[in-house]
Amino acid sequence: MKLDSKYFDSIRIAPKDEAPKAAAKLGCQWKGCRSPGSHRAPRGRGQEGYFLFCVDHVRQFNATYNYFDGMSSAEVESFQKNATTGHRPTWKLGENGIAGDAPPQPSGAERYARFRKPNRGDPHDLFGEETAREPQKRRGLKPLERKALDTMHLPETATKADIKSRFKELVKRHHPDANGGDRGSEEKLREIIQAYNYLKQAGLV
Repeated sequence: MKLDSKYFDSIRIAPKDEAPKAAAKLGCQWKGCRSPGSHRAPRGRGQEGYFLFCVDHVRQFNATYNYFDGMSSAEVESFQKNATTGHRPTWKLGENGIAGDAPPQPSGAERYARFRKPNRGDPHDLFGEETAREPQKRRGLKPLERKALDTMHLPETATKADIKSRFKELVKRHHPDANGGDRGSEEKLREIIQAYNYLKQAGLV
């Protein structure tokens, strides 16, 4: 907006001290008091607005004010418990607000199955044994891959878990700390490590 606009002068922002001055013009609402009502006090639970009291009477009001006045102990306890969630409904983990007569909700695996493409299974094993996965066909092995498996005394059908398990077993068996520093075992260990690394690079581990 331009400073010389005709609308500029029609905008008026009340000074910050006008509100207290306006409140001070009203008298204290304490019975029999004629002092200015310069301090606000809540009307009470379930009531909107404020009382206006002078400083002496607002102190007296606050000293005896009880928000829970008229409520039983059980009601006070329930109010305090619900206050932790802002008096909004909550449910335990794994539950929701649907009525008990509603049909059971599908599990994560069942929801996933609706969007899963045929013959794709669960390649990343996100749902473990919950999803009915079809066995994945492994590609044909290359000669060096067969040789690496043979070095680790494993069949061509060995899985990733089989390869990892056999590698740990052979390393423990042929490590110098386990066989008294036998040079033959040291050479064998080197072959096993090379074979395992090759299988890992080939994506079989």
